[in-house]
Amino acid sequence: MPRLLGIVQVFILILAGFCASVPQAVAGPKYLFKVASLAPEGSVWTKRFREFAQEVEDQSNGEVGFKIYAGGVMGDDLAMYRKMRVGQLNGGGFTMTGIGSVVPDFRVLGIPFLMHSYEEVDQVKQGLDEYFHKAFAENGLELIALTEVGFVYTMSTAPIATVAELQKSTCWAPDNDPLSAGFLETLGTTPTPLSIPDVLTSLQTGLVSTVFNSLYGSIVLQWYTKAKYITDMPFGYAYGAFLLDRQQFTRLPEKYGALIKTAAAKHFGILLEDTRKSNEEARTVLQDNGVTLVNIESGALTELEMVRDKTVARLKGKAFSEEIYAETMRLLTQYRSR
Repeated sequence: MPRLLGIVQVFILILAGFCASVPQAVAGPKYLFKVASLAPEGSVWTKRFREFAQEVEDQSNGEVGFKIYAGGVMGDDLAMYRKMRVGQLNGGGFTMTGIGSVVPDFRVLGIPFLMHSYEEVDQVKQGLDEYFHKAFAENGLELIALTEVGFVYTMSTAPIATVAELQKSTCWAPDNDPLSAGFLETLGTTPTPLSIPDVLTSLQTGLVSTVFNSLYGSIVLQWYTKAKYITDMPFGYAYGAFLLDRQQFTRLPEKYGALIKTAAAKHFGILLEDTRKSNEEARTVLQDNGVTLVNIESGALTELEMVRDKTVARLKGKAFSEEIYAETMRLLTQYRSR
């Protein structure tokens, strides 16, 4: 018996030593946010977001983490939002057109032919920042950062230099985007609503001949391979938001909520610079790959702005409130007069 006890003791010691030598499983973050985005993996948007997530994880000693689903694997904006409502996701990078169905006033900066420069955009965004935070909070969302696609251009399979040529083309309008669709309807065309993942296939099959995207976005999504002509005048400004579920965000210790906001201000500020630089560089890349920039005929912009004003008159109080439009125009007029 003593011999048997000795053997058992030795076995226990060996087993204890073996267990000590096996690496322990690393515990996951105490506060995990599952977030999704339409932005493709490898784009400047996902690259900067991963850097933001890594900084938050490092600075919180691993207590706060993000699981990222890029490239639209969780569906379009509204699908992502529905998954947030049931807890399958806790946040995401949303486009203005998608999340505008939830917070309509967030659409206001996307009115076609309203903004003329990034300086105007920055000034108006700054003036509306507090309003946007409040509007999202009222809908259970925490606005962490505004994001940007940039100025979008008319891209087509045949050159478009006049309003008449635009009217004759088969235009795409993003799903759930009353601004683009309303503008095109006022123009006299019948837009074809499609989600972003369906656009390239629709260009390939001829379902649409004219689409709208930023210069960099057309490369990332490969639309330039079919839409070989770009009308060299911005159609509008495209942007979005990085949002988290407000209930989950407010459960964070105060220091971690502040950490997320501080890291977001840093990395999404860099992302803004990256996006604008990428759009600028994309112009040359597109021309080197057989894309033709088309100059618009004189007087066309004035005509398009008249269509814009008629569209706004129809959509005020429906697609966005009269109050947000009035404040946007006040800020814009103030900047332009200065």
